[in-house]
Amino acid sequence: MKHGLEHEKSEDVTEEDLPEGVLLRDHVVDGIQEYDQRLPMWWLIILFGVIFYSIIYWLVIDDRSYVGGVDQRLEEKLSAVATKRLASSIDVTNDALFFEMARNVDFISAGRVIYEANCAACHGNELQGGIGVSLVDGEWDHGSRPSEIYVSVAKGFPEKGMQPWETLLGQKRIAEVVAYVLSKNPGLQR
Repeated sequence: MKHGLEHEKSEDVTEEDLPEGVLLRDHVVDGIQEYDQRLPMWWLIILFGVIFYSIIYWLVIDDRSYVGGVDQRLEEKLSAVATKRLASSIDVTNDALFFEMARNVDFISAGRVIYEANCAACHGNELQGGIGVSLVDGEWDHGSRPSEIYVSVAKGFPEKGMQPWETLLGQKRIAEVVAYVLSKNPGLQR
């Protein structure tokens, strides 16, 4: 009883039975004798054409127009997604969320616009103070944690002349202002 590969020469096909230019190899595997032929020219042309095209594509056509591994368009889209996520999940007691907002360019720029429109008259354009206290000197009368800053802006201090902004601005805009103030205070950043 024979198992596996057969290594006997096949007696069925002879060289005379083959068309002109077709050769047979000497070995037989599982009763099958192998032709010894060149690949067809059309097949070789396709193979080498694909290899050539892939090299040209890799060198010329492939758009890797980013510097340092950062794709600007992707970063802009990711920033927009992060902004929407932060805007929809504002937890005013979560200080880590405020610090994350303070690193988000969209939140900072929106907060700057709101600050300049509503707060700069008392606290100055550069947060240096004036009628109101300075917001960059490191001294915080009512707490320096982001959640405490949020409460200070939202509730205000009517006895000291600062109106409550919660009803006028809303939660999202106050959070943007807090993010802007935090971005100007690197000592508070985590």
